[in-house]
Amino acid sequence: MNQHLAEIIQQQTRRYFFGRTAAGLGTAALASLMNPQLLGGEAAADAPSLSALHHAPTAKRVIWLFMADAPSQLDLYDYKPKLADFFDKDLPESVRNGQRITTMTSGQSRLPCAPSVFKFAQHGEHRAWISELLPNIASIVDDICIVKTVHTEAINHDPAITYIQTGSQIPGRPSMGAWISYGLGSPNKDLPAFVVLHSRIPGGAQTQALFSRLWGSGFLSTKHAGVALRSIGDPVLYLSNPSGVDSETRRRMLDGLSELNQDRLNTVGDPEIASRISQYEMAFRMQTSVPDLTDISDEPQSVLDMYGPEVKEPGTYAYNCLLARRLAERGVPFTQVFLRGWDHHGGLPGAIRQLAPATDRPSAALIRDLKQRGMLDDTLVVWGGEFGRTVYSQGTLTKDNYGRDHHPRNFTMWLAGGGIKGGQVYGETDDFSYNVIDKPVHIHDLNATILHTLGVNHERLTYRFQGRDFRLTDIHGNIVRDILKS
Repeated sequence: MNQHLAEIIQQQTRRYFFGRTAAGLGTAALASLMNPQLLGGEAAADAPSLSALHHAPTAKRVIWLFMADAPSQLDLYDYKPKLADFFDKDLPESVRNGQRITTMTSGQSRLPCAPSVFKFAQHGEHRAWISELLPNIASIVDDICIVKTVHTEAINHDPAITYIQTGSQIPGRPSMGAWISYGLGSPNKDLPAFVVLHSRIPGGAQTQALFSRLWGSGFLSTKHAGVALRSIGDPVLYLSNPSGVDSETRRRMLDGLSELNQDRLNTVGDPEIASRISQYEMAFRMQTSVPDLTDISDEPQSVLDMYGPEVKEPGTYAYNCLLARRLAERGVPFTQVFLRGWDHHGGLPGAIRQLAPATDRPSAALIRDLKQRGMLDDTLVVWGGEFGRTVYSQGTLTKDNYGRDHHPRNFTMWLAGGGIKGGQVYGETDDFSYNVIDKPVHIHDLNATILHTLGVNHERLTYRFQGRDFRLTDIHGNIVRDILKS
């Protein structure tokens, strides 16, 4: 046996074998990223990777209009006329039943009931009650399903928003958009599968911080994380070529960098290197696709008028709703639009009067816009926040002023399109909008239902990490079949 052969045999340890095997898998993964058709099978570039595993979808994409900081269901959707008789009377202990409350009101000597100062009226074929604050949403009520009984265990903002976004109150799990990117990929290879749009905070609004982990990929590959588009300057930092660098030069630089990364991938087999290569390529393609996306000059004036005068101002909620429709047109599977400012612990009537119009007209316009383009049937739109607001006042209560604390026991969300039956109100709460009395919907149920519309069985979309299989709904979740068309 010659010396060279002896050295090769000596190197064939168990660790060496698995290391080289992993490197080979990394190369195969890279090949599938660059040209999925080369590997054949289900994962063609224009087909969802889970299409053969689960069921036929009713939605191709999701737009989640997230009202961060928790809007008051009592002042928008959950009409409670009997509350007028309880003005400034203590919330009955039989209603609260010892349920925990936050430290912001636990020190109050009383929990006085605060009926909404806003008028409600019935709208649509099924006569749904909607607040005067939302006249435009009231006009599309036959297209939406109002769910009044969403509930959660989290009682403070950060764990609550983390919970509904990732399925866990503890940070570190992948967000829903990341799970969808991981499971379904995207038919558009020039844009990310998951895009996040932050709306400008209205002047004087009280708001909580949003952390990037809310649209992060957790333990999934970083390529599945949401890409947040900016409203000032370049939509994505460093997307434009610097002065003196043209597209050809950038292409040569990326080719050289790809060769170095490929060599390192072959050596160590780290799948994050494959992700890095694909992200560089995506960034190069986005140099063309993102400017085209954000240039709304080709939109008809009739469409711009529908969204309202702020639609031409980048960063406004109206502009972001229009951008969400343009992303949907381009096949982006998951778009999340954040609107903050609903944290109305005090002075709620005045504050919500300022904020409600910001969501009302653009949200309704998005539904109309999708519908007139024939896209609502396969686009699921979700509207809502992380929890609701209490019936009792936080701080001083008067006839025309009050505040509301956090309330996880029930809150209202609505869904439209993508296989959802419009024109219905689902579930019921008690006369104080404090407890669910019929058809509860946990946030795990909500997320399971969203995945179901996309053709994904939430129990089978899993990822093994640290010795166990994780999923968005953890070990919970039931599909809310009553709100589905079929």
